[in-house]
Amino acid sequence: MPLALLALAIGAFGIGTTEFVIMGLLPDVAADFGVSVPTAGYLVTGYALGVVVGAPLMTVLGTRIPRRTMLMLLMGLFVVGNVVSALAPVFAVMLVGRVVASLAHGAFFGIGAVVAAELVAPEKKAGAISMMFTGLTVANVVGVPLGTFLGQSAGWRTTFLVVAALGVVGLAGIHRLVPDVPKPEGVRLRDEVAAFRNVQVLLAMAMTVLGFGGVFAAITYIAPMMTDVAGYADSSVTWLLVLFGLGMVGGNLVGGRFADRRLMPMLFTALGGLALVLALFTAGAHHKATAAVAVFLIGALGFATVPPLQKRVLDFAHGAPTLASAVNIGAFNLGNALAAWLGGIVIAAGFGYTAPNWVGAGLAAAALLLAVVSAALERRAPERHAPVTAPARDERPVPVAH
Repeated sequence: MPLALLALAIGAFGIGTTEFVIMGLLPDVAADFGVSVPTAGYLVTGYALGVVVGAPLMTVLGTRIPRRTMLMLLMGLFVVGNVVSALAPVFAVMLVGRVVASLAHGAFFGIGAVVAAELVAPEKKAGAISMMFTGLTVANVVGVPLGTFLGQSAGWRTTFLVVAALGVVGLAGIHRLVPDVPKPEGVRLRDEVAAFRNVQVLLAMAMTVLGFGGVFAAITYIAPMMTDVAGYADSSVTWLLVLFGLGMVGGNLVGGRFADRRLMPMLFTALGGLALVLALFTAGAHHKATAAVAVFLIGALGFATVPPLQKRVLDFAHGAPTLASAVNIGAFNLGNALAAWLGGIVIAAGFGYTAPNWVGAGLAAAALLLAVVSAALERRAPERHAPVTAPARDERPVPVAH
């Protein structure tokens, strides 16, 4: 089991690197193609929208394919997309490459989360999911800063070629280490779709869109915010991204630990704290020390919501969770796309590089409100709105017929 989770984390590391490394390279890419920074922000929006579309599409296409095989095919698509991005002659081609790579993202994490949860006891599901997502968060501590440094010193195209090589390593790791977990018998596509009739599944996905959108409202434009507003040098963006990544790692692990014990209180704390930090970041961004602290806290509080929200979807979609799990990953990126787009609008409107922080605070506050609604529904009608959990494993030996 640990080796299987390691393989999934390796794939997540590559995907996390390509998703987030563009933040630190956005000014370089914009200058190379002769476009504005808000226009270059479409590379973030396009990737996120590709995840939204690709998550259900690739999951449905893979319904008849063994899960390990599907994970390998998704990593292959990821590699192709990053090679196209690296070799793009014009901005439009790079945008296409980003979208191609993004098509693998949602289905990989959605299917990977289901596989990770099935490898452990029911009471350890959130922890297993957080271990897989650790690859994504560690990417922000190691992969993204190194990719940013490499892009600033050797050119951003080199970064995307290295990311493609990471995808090849991830593909090999999945082939070697992930067991071929069989699908549940009798589960069909209509069973997967039926999970979306549960209002708690829809509320969890809405919280995902708004909560993580709050993170991306600020982080999409972290490079110009830190250099033009806080006064950091361009070279400082690398270690600021390390701070963000360290926050993500810590928040992910804490969120996974407490989601198996007190899931909703964990969500209330993380979403409320995120809204507050983002609101304060508007003023704090003008000072180097407070800006650095805010970057760390945004990563920590934002990713503390990931394991509990993913587990909540799996719990309420029990029996046919694959499509719902993948769509929830798409929901994260729908929030990313929405926030990047709204952040670009307020910047282009002349409100400055700190204005996206107010957008993020509003999105996180709306997610907190939905969490309160979800908890209230669960208290009022527990028979309709309580999660369905798997029965405890029977450790007794199975009798053998003679």
